Amino acid sequence: MSNAAHRVLWTVLALALVAAGGVGLALNLGGFPGVEPDAPLVGAGLRRAWRLAAPWGALAVVVAGLLAALGGLWLIGRELRGGGSLRGVLTHRSGRRGRTRLPAAVLVRALERDLTGDPRVRRARVVLTGEPPRPDLWIRMDIAAGARTAGLRDHVATAIRRYGDTAGCRPAHLDVTARIDSGRA
Repeated sequence: MSNAAHRVLWTVLALALVAAGGVGLALNLGGFPGVEPDAPLVGAGLRRAWRLAAPWGALAVVVAGLLAALGGLWLIGRELRGGGSLRGVLTHRSGRRGRTRLPAAVLVRALERDLTGDPRVRRARVVLTGEPPRPDLWIRMDIAAGARTAGLRDHVATAIRRYGDTAGCRPAHLDVTARIDSGRA
């Protein structure tokens, strides 16, 4: 799942929870016409069924709540872990001459060093994701405040071209984010 899809998922989930909380608060405060603040929110039939399922109904609600909480923890863990970044090696096979194996972490560090070789780039963070023959390349750079950005695009393009030549593959997706560094640590 891409970063944009994760943001949309979390936004929809947050909006649904806020809407449910807002409706519950409005019902409790008598914000809807015809609804008394002290009146039960569910009908008599549902309350009767709840009482008939006495200890098991509450247990079912607790189990459903725990499963929802575990699902939420799993989603947050996947989001914070970053998902499918390459931790292994990129393998390139050129005909019958054998193959070249390069650790993905080495490629990431090399591209970060290459990008920060320009004095205008204070920091660079590179993430490789996807499948090794055509990985996705995510780059975030912090540019020094007040630095002229003329020629910076060429510097990044040259660094990516060197990465492609070294790894023997071209990125299937390239995302470059540049932001001005505030200078604070």
